[in-house]
Amino acid sequence: MTGPEETAVPTPADDVAGVPVEAAVEDERAEAVRRLEEEGDAAADYVEELLDIADLDGDIDIEVRDGRTYVSVVPGEDDEDDRLTDLVGTDGKTLEALQELVRLAVLAATGHRSRLILDIAGHRERRDAELRRLAAEAVERVREGAGTVHLDPMGAYERKIVHDVVADAGLSSESEGEGSRRHVVISADG
Repeated sequence: MTGPEETAVPTPADDVAGVPVEAAVEDERAEAVRRLEEEGDAAADYVEELLDIADLDGDIDIEVRDGRTYVSVVPGEDDEDDRLTDLVGTDGKTLEALQELVRLAVLAATGHRSRLILDIAGHRERRDAELRRLAAEAVERVREGAGTVHLDPMGAYERKIVHDVVADAGLSSESEGEGSRRHVVISADG
């Protein structure tokens, strides 16, 4: 007499379509990084052409992190910082428009939509620090009893930075308004 048949319980290392799960996950990550690097290369080519047309000298840095491609243009040795910052525009509006053009160029080159972030002369880095400071101050005001705090309107990427800071502080935030009037509201409700 034989005992009941034992059924093997799959473990994370078991095969999926003949490939160990860990290997399949690693292959997916490698493919995602390869695709993001391809985006960066296409973006860098396009930005280099724009800089040549505008007769600006800038060094292009490409970084892949947090599931995005970051393309930064920093002043070259022969260029003054203020000439490059002209591409940022008032409140970063020109930079936003250039970022959309670069994303379209990446789409045309790769066939894939891109969420890449373009920075020129450190504008986004400075703005990121400013937004984090602003969000921290708003969090403190809410904790001191302000109820809710409404921030000035900002773009989606900037709102995301604020939402992340607020969530890390254990408070609640949401975006309100439409179009160019969309802004973050921070409250203690959570």
